[in-house]
Amino acid sequence: MTKVGFNVLAWSAVMSDELMPIIDRLKEIGYDGVEFFVGSADDAAYQRIGKHVQERGLEATTVSVMSKDENPIDPSSAVRKKAIDRLKWLIDRSHAMQAKVLCGPLHSAHAVFAQHAPQDNEYGWAAEVLHAAGEHAAQADVTLGLEALNRFECYLCNTMEQLTRLIKQTDHPNVKAMFDTHHANIEEKKLSKAIETIAPLLAHVHISENDRGTPGDGHVPWDDAFSALADIHYDGWLTIEAFSRNDPAFANSIGVWREYSKPWDIAEQGFALIHQMKSKYHL
Repeated sequence: MTKVGFNVLAWSAVMSDELMPIIDRLKEIGYDGVEFFVGSADDAAYQRIGKHVQERGLEATTVSVMSKDENPIDPSSAVRKKAIDRLKWLIDRSHAMQAKVLCGPLHSAHAVFAQHAPQDNEYGWAAEVLHAAGEHAAQADVTLGLEALNRFECYLCNTMEQLTRLIKQTDHPNVKAMFDTHHANIEEKKLSKAIETIAPLLAHVHISENDRGTPGDGHVPWDDAFSALADIHYDGWLTIEAFSRNDPAFANSIGVWREYSKPWDIAEQGFALIHQMKSKYHL
């Protein structure tokens, strides 16, 4: 049976006690879990927030990105070593929250581009880094859910076909795939075909509208996506990821320049959409 989560990036990328009342209200709405951005340097906050999640009868998942200075596909071996160290740190913080899934575009630095299409050696470098991270993740009982991003945020993995190539090359049971409806809406010809492609490796799903607002208010073909997830017997997380200007520093870093929807409207209406689709397609 699938579980429904909500990513608190709609409010903040900072791990702090200010998230606790948000967690409580998400529980009241009916969510099974909450997703958090791993980035804050306050190590104790991860344990504190994770404990609060557990006490509310919820589960945690996490998401993060890689920076230019810790890029898994940098030609410099020293930078790639930093990438491994960073991934281990992200895994440890996720473990502190008792999260079983750490997702995101962990294969390459976010919004860092080369003046060429992705190359074989870059897939090789990413695979080496991710395999090492997978070894650490296995010890923490964490699965890495790699995310393909749209062409404006990444060049290594834009499609499920590219993501499949990388994960197979990585060859580690704790390194799998995530499917995000926002990015797929831009890069894939058909969501159902993309889901079919990634099915053997799929560990996590982000439910995200084309404009990053309320799921169901835009033009993402939800029936196509949910029917495909049912066809492959997907039973993992369906986690809403939507953005706002609530955290200006984070919003600026990902190019969010306007309000799409109010966060609580997203949470309530998105929850209703997912349960409508779950019921319709027996997920």
